Amino acid sequence: MKNPFLSLLRSEHVCPWWLCFTFDNFLRPLFHDPVKMLTGYIREGGTLLDVGPGMGYFTIPMARMVGETGKVIAADVQQRMLTFLESRAKKAGLAQRIEPHLVSQTSLGIHEQIDFALAFWMVHEVPDRDRFLEELKSLLKVGGLFLMVEPAIHVSKTMYQETERRAQTAGLVLKERPKISMSRSTLFVRL
Repeated sequence: MKNPFLSLLRSEHVCPWWLCFTFDNFLRPLFHDPVKMLTGYIREGGTLLDVGPGMGYFTIPMARMVGETGKVIAADVQQRMLTFLESRAKKAGLAQRIEPHLVSQTSLGIHEQIDFALAFWMVHEVPDRDRFLEELKSLLKVGGLFLMVEPAIHVSKTMYQETERRAQTAGLVLKERPKISMSRSTLFVRL
């Protein structure tokens, strides 16, 4: 019989909706303050993409940061995550700035150009990382930024470096490696 705990530690899986409740809690801002982490990358009026937003931990602050003239596309493979996110956006008075978008297992299915993309603790879940990174690069405007953050406890240094290499092969240029608690992170730019 398979150990269910071990299935949570696999290198490729989709985080189940119910698990988000365990890390989207009152302690998380002590480790991952969205405004502190994203200030300098987001400009008012921009079009942003939050890939794998879960229940909107980063999406909601991003929508505040982008202002009334900007928007955040929240792209997730799980409708249930998007439903929770929509509810939270309405309660925060930001639903008009957030566009929930259900993606397929093989494509983001987004066709507009974006200024900034965030993929927080989710790239290791993508079955075809090369295709994902190429598609993401094609969505970024020239000068657009992509912040990739992976969990250090779950994604080895070697695995992360391989994903960085794949992003560079897709045409993204490494700009910096911001320090983010419990994470491996890279900011890329499209030139």
